[in-house]
Amino acid sequence: MNIYVGNLPYSTTEDDLRAIFERHGEVSSAKVVIDRETNRSKGFGFVEMPDDHDAEDAIKALDGSPMNGRPLRVNQAKPREGGPGGGGGGGFRRPGGGGSRPPR
Repeated sequence: MNIYVGNLPYSTTEDDLRAIFERHGEVSSAKVVIDRETNRSKGFGFVEMPDDHDAEDAIKALDGSPMNGRPLRVNQAKPREGGPGGGGGGGFRRPGGGGSRPPR
């Protein structure tokens, strides 16, 4: 099961995240999402646990629990919409055309 973990302290490492969840069962992976521009944590991450029962126990035990004074938000991750690439804005056109045809 893929688990979303939000409201993480910005100092949280992937090892920290893994350690918290390993108390509840085997962890396949732990990932803290990093901002590309600042190279700092965005304050959330994902944990993958192969046993759904362990994952559900971890969610119940950790949701709302404090980590460095911040209450964690823990729930089953929702699948990404739009498939690979994250989709697009679609449908928005700026007024005034913008095509390559010269004006009449």
